[in-house]
Amino acid sequence: MKKITLILSLFICFSSVVFAQNKSGDRTVFGKKVDPKNITPSGHIRCATTEYEQYLREQYPKMESVEQFENWMAQKIEEQKAIQEVASQSGGIIYIPVVVHVIHNGDAYGTNENITDEQVQSQITVMNQDFRKMSGTPGFNSNPVGADTQIEFVLAKVDPNGNPTNGINRINLCENSWSTADIDAIVKPTTIWDATQYMNMWSVNFTDGTLLGYAQFPFASTLSGLTMAVNTANTDGVVAGYRFFGSSALTTGAFQAPFDRGRTMTHEVGHFVGLRHIWGDDACSGTTNVATNEDFVADTPAAGGPNGGCPAGTNSCPSVPLNDMIENYMDYTDDTCMNIFTTGQKTRITTVMNNSPRRSSLKTSTKDIAIPLFANDGEVKIEAYCTSGASNPCTPANQHQVYLYNRGTANLTSATINYNVNGGANTPVNWTGNLAPNKYALVSFSTVQNTGTLNVSIASANGGADQRATNNTSSKTFTFSAPTVPTNYEYTNFTYTLQGDRFGAETTWNLKNAAGTVLYSGGPYTNLAAGQTPAPIVQNWPLPVNGCYTFTILDSYGDGIDPGTYSITTNSGAVTIVAGGVFTTNEVTSFTNNSLSSQSFDLFDTISLYPNPAKEMVTISVPQGLDVNGKFDLYNAIGQKITSKKVSSQNDLIINTNNYQVGMYFINLTIGEYSKTLRFIKE
Repeated sequence: MKKITLILSLFICFSSVVFAQNKSGDRTVFGKKVDPKNITPSGHIRCATTEYEQYLREQYPKMESVEQFENWMAQKIEEQKAIQEVASQSGGIIYIPVVVHVIHNGDAYGTNENITDEQVQSQITVMNQDFRKMSGTPGFNSNPVGADTQIEFVLAKVDPNGNPTNGINRINLCENSWSTADIDAIVKPTTIWDATQYMNMWSVNFTDGTLLGYAQFPFASTLSGLTMAVNTANTDGVVAGYRFFGSSALTTGAFQAPFDRGRTMTHEVGHFVGLRHIWGDDACSGTTNVATNEDFVADTPAAGGPNGGCPAGTNSCPSVPLNDMIENYMDYTDDTCMNIFTTGQKTRITTVMNNSPRRSSLKTSTKDIAIPLFANDGEVKIEAYCTSGASNPCTPANQHQVYLYNRGTANLTSATINYNVNGGANTPVNWTGNLAPNKYALVSFSTVQNTGTLNVSIASANGGADQRATNNTSSKTFTFSAPTVPTNYEYTNFTYTLQGDRFGAETTWNLKNAAGTVLYSGGPYTNLAAGQTPAPIVQNWPLPVNGCYTFTILDSYGDGIDPGTYSITTNSGAVTIVAGGVFTTNEVTSFTNNSLSSQSFDLFDTISLYPNPAKEMVTISVPQGLDVNGKFDLYNAIGQKITSKKVSSQNDLIINTNNYQVGMYFINLTIGEYSKTLRFIKE
């Protein structure tokens, strides 16, 4: 039998559609041609396990083989039978603390890959239904060999710092999507919690949008002469694409059928606790399942390869008079088809949980047991500074965002957050709202400094002292580059045209306003056969005046849409805002429409203010020839209105700032049909 590395065995599974090919038409993963048996008749690449393991063995030739691991497993299974060992916790049930790392790139809560708490919880619910064979749920079966594995999963209640958590760790890593290589090199080491105390799960947006998930297989520390733990402690866990994380039967979300019932993670966690695919590696090479050592489980009938859909009555190994167990979680059938772990699979799971490093320690972890909670307990975390800290052209310069979490038992309705740069004087930011326990809000403010270390702390919660000090502070260095000034256009109607390439599933796009709200979006689209061209997509975009808009187009494969093209035009196509098609993973364009008429636009555009920065007085300068008749609204850096004033002469445009705090301010000036936002810094 071919030896395959298991110590760092990442089971890259469920790549569901034809899209995992490059533009030349080659079917490759990890630089290797895909094994034909892993390509279904419809062209799906459902798993890249073999190719990835081959890749790993080239990198780490001393890692244990399948035979070495399974010989160790066989011995441990016999030892377990001899002493009738059972699971050690609470009536035989093993409770595994889980942390789910929701990896996103700044999308609003519940948008794209920043999935909701409810979607995360639905995944935990499905796994418990499946691993416990719960009656009355989709995880129940009446098969004589169907087993309750006595494993339950609980979202962690204590984080690595000893503070309360809901087991959901939201992290903005500033990337639109992630390759499997970068997930192992960047995402996992950056975000992982102690793998001896938590089962780490990651929900991500894969660069290959057709990949469903993968897991890291356990290993056996007692084998000598092998490189047992090369970089595995900071990559251990399971990963799934966010469209396949959780169940559409339990909550709403951007799910993708037929893999929308949470069975991707049931399958991957099966790998995490020691189960192999039911057809193994050399399927049907013998006469019985045990003889061929396909999955090293006697009560799963032999299978010649993976099954898709839900093909009842399939026997892919005619030499064995039993049909394939298509409903087994370790096959590749649709989510609604799966409903069984067997008694033999349970034995493997129990053996791994009692003996394998990092699996056995999960049994005794107490991270799923709540610590004492307080009524008023806020937590702060500073949001990531993306694109090297550069300001988004559609947001105020030098803007910071802080996550304010409610970790108390009472709803959090008010809080004061102090911030300073490099240990200077604190500036308070007062927040009001209504956060239920474990929910969060983003608090935004701007600083005069464009580089330094931002320090934030909670000064009060619900009008009094915050009752837990250990999660009240956060610090992070930042560097802001000068913001790009978006080009302004004097129109409200815009036309978007997309002529994609035939690999439509790789293409997505969106248009957001300055608040980050998605106004228009599209993709992924349908892939076409070679020689076919998709029909062009043409949309009319009426956009509110005085807005700032950011358009992003993405290609998950990383080679743009060439020979396809896209464009945004206005004035009946006479003016082009952006056009392209040749890019790598993404292309981003921002623009504004702060004016509707060109007749006075040149004059209006020259409005300015001085001095800036200011210590006492600020003057808005309006050029001669422009009628001064309107108003202005003055806002602080967090969007609170400070004052409003009607304007009828130049004298009305002089502002006394003596009573203002140090910081950034914004003036929204409206004169006639025109509106413009100016900003200044009070020293």
